[in-house]
Amino acid sequence: MTVCLLLLSAVALTAAVPAPRALTRAAWPEREPVVALWVWQCLVATVLLCCLTALVLGAAAVFHTVRAQVFAPAPRAVTEAYDLSAAPTWAAVLTVLLACGAAWTGAMLARELVEARRRRGQTRAHLRERAPDLPAGLPAGRGPLLVLEDEYPDAWWLPGHPPQLIVTTGALHRLTAHQLDAVLTHERGHARAHHDWLLHLSTALATGFPRIPLFAHFCDQTHRLVELAADDTASRRCGHLTTALALIELNQHRGVLSCDSSHRLLGERVDRLLEPPPRLGRRRRALTTTVAALVPLLPLLITFAPGLTALS
Repeated sequence: MTVCLLLLSAVALTAAVPAPRALTRAAWPEREPVVALWVWQCLVATVLLCCLTALVLGAAAVFHTVRAQVFAPAPRAVTEAYDLSAAPTWAAVLTVLLACGAAWTGAMLARELVEARRRRGQTRAHLRERAPDLPAGLPAGRGPLLVLEDEYPDAWWLPGHPPQLIVTTGALHRLTAHQLDAVLTHERGHARAHHDWLLHLSTALATGFPRIPLFAHFCDQTHRLVELAADDTASRRCGHLTTALALIELNQHRGVLSCDSSHRLLGERVDRLLEPPPRLGRRRRALTTTVAALVPLLPLLITFAPGLTALS
């Protein structure tokens, strides 16, 4: 068991510190944001699985009740292969820390979901107040598309049940038909890919563990990559130039071409649309996706290896 815990710790530290730093320095994620999002998710899953499996092994070594439950259906040879009775003192300390971390992670996820639901409720209430009056018998502000009377050009997707796409009259006046189609396609891309769940997860982990490089970079990169992925969805249907012009029209009052850090992403998105980088080859995309999917299996392989060896 000691060897398993050490290997799980090594894998978790590798995925949590050097791997995300190398990924943030790489240039290919800008070319393939969807693949990059998948790689980030696999890294996070690897760390979480390492912590979970280490917690189970540590708890089985420290607490006889947990050991009896975990290894109840296993043959005696499998239980002896893990040598749980010879657990070092540091394993107990590690188990307590992992248990606290698991509880804190659950609390941060619950808090983020509750806050997100509260914000959506407030937004929907505000939208119902601003929604134009409709003829009797029609539900106000409950359709899939809601147009608000506002000179401020804006468009966004509001997740929830039911999801809604909100567009202001300022955006309708400023955008051409093709540009409006690009904006709607961009927002639908967010909805179809469930980017809101990724944003909630990354925000919760970064809030709960701000000093862990993986979670901090995961939050920053997720907010960036989901926009690039939605831009690609819109540009494939409406064209790169149309999507770039729509982005400029909607955001020029915010300083889309400003060098300010808060607006830098908008400028990068416009530059990327005007000069789209070449995509990775199909084989490299498939290889990257497959390797990333196999990485979370390492904690499971390390955990089950002693038992499988004993059975063989």
